[in-house]
Amino acid sequence: MPTLSAFAVGSEVSKVMGGPIWEFRPSSRSGSGAPPLAYIQEMRKNDLTRLHPAGAPKTPGFTAIGIFLFFGAIMSSLAAVTLLWRGTALDRVWALNPGAYQQLAPLGGTIGILFLLLGAALTTAGIGWFRQRLWGWRLAVVIIAIQVLGDVVNCVRGDWLRGGTGVIIAGALLLFLLRPGIRSTFD
Repeated sequence: MPTLSAFAVGSEVSKVMGGPIWEFRPSSRSGSGAPPLAYIQEMRKNDLTRLHPAGAPKTPGFTAIGIFLFFGAIMSSLAAVTLLWRGTALDRVWALNPGAYQQLAPLGGTIGILFLLLGAALTTAGIGWFRQRLWGWRLAVVIIAIQVLGDVVNCVRGDWLRGGTGVIIAGALLLFLLRPGIRSTFD
């Protein structure tokens, strides 16, 4: 069977294209040489793109975390809008958690701006997450770690149900983010 041994820069093609173009040159040792189609078929069999983390297929968990980051951004931005501009149709959303509204409403503008900043941070993390950037992974880890700490504080204050549930869920998310397979996806 002919072997594939050399690649060379095609001088005629590179002059026309204005830069080096790689072309296939069969091995002189093999006699007839391998046709380019055989080389392409061999490369398809070996598909090296799956070995590189950035080319690796995304798992459902990977996609779910990204969606979760954008969902959090939308919810925190919605909370910010309802706290900064009261009396809109969006205020009805607080019917889902009236206790939180009673605690946050007196803080009004200050807490609204903080929710806007949180929304911006979550949006940035989501963009970095889907683009597989290291800073996106780091930002997601920091945001989830802060959530875990907040849930621990809730447990210390005596709110065992919400705090404990939050520690379990946010802790599981944090453990997922810290898995070596997930971390290696980011450059």
